[in-house]
Amino acid sequence: MASREEMSMSFGAAAGAYESGRPDYPREAVDWMLAPVQHDGRALRVADVGAGTGKLTRTIVETGAEVVAIDPDPGMLAALREHVHGVPTFVGTAERMPLPDASVDAVLLGQAWHWVDPVAGSLEIGRAVRSGGVLGLVWNIRDDSVPWIAQLTEAMHGSHAEQMLSGDGVRVAPPIGQLEDRTWSWSRTLGRRALLDMVASRSYVITASEVDRARILSAVDALFDQNRRVDDTGAEVVDVPYRTTAYRGIRS
Repeated sequence: MASREEMSMSFGAAAGAYESGRPDYPREAVDWMLAPVQHDGRALRVADVGAGTGKLTRTIVETGAEVVAIDPDPGMLAALREHVHGVPTFVGTAERMPLPDASVDAVLLGQAWHWVDPVAGSLEIGRAVRSGGVLGLVWNIRDDSVPWIAQLTEAMHGSHAEQMLSGDGVRVAPPIGQLEDRTWSWSRTLGRRALLDMVASRSYVITASEVDRARILSAVDALFDQNRRVDDTGAEVVDVPYRTTAYRGIRS
């Protein structure tokens, strides 16, 4: 099995599958994370850290904020620039951000904090975020209370994020204050290719052997056949229920 560090840096090899298969983030979740700093009418300055191909970036842009995107993988940032235009991109991590002191109103991480050292990350984010600014963390997690989704998770293995959220929970450190959280439930309709891309974009699958990857994708293909329906256009699709959980903490 690949190391945690190898998994964290594996996504660039599957940037296309990541963009195709991963869900965007609900606007309501982004609005909620940014709400504590939206009070003086000016455009917010927001850093999307662990930005990947821009799944969260584009939703932040929709709010009218001025956004910079930061990711450790140049391949993911290249994909982001193809899909989200006009957003400056920088190589970096939550523990080492190429930002001046107190230069942003908020730092948001989508599907990324579980790769971060919470103490070092909180200190660095506290340096870059102005006093009273926000750290926002958000994850899209499939709803395993639905039986076939539980089978899907078993086939492709649980992620570091899922293990963290169901275990000790999300931790931050000073100068970030106590976290609030909120959850939204929604559903996403996927065709066969998009479902397979969602699975293929996960770090466990990217770093698996060719034999294991083929076995996982074959099992997912079978689950699609067992749970598919035909939509109004005649396409075969499945409905994947999600729970989006967001956290926000204020920089003291």
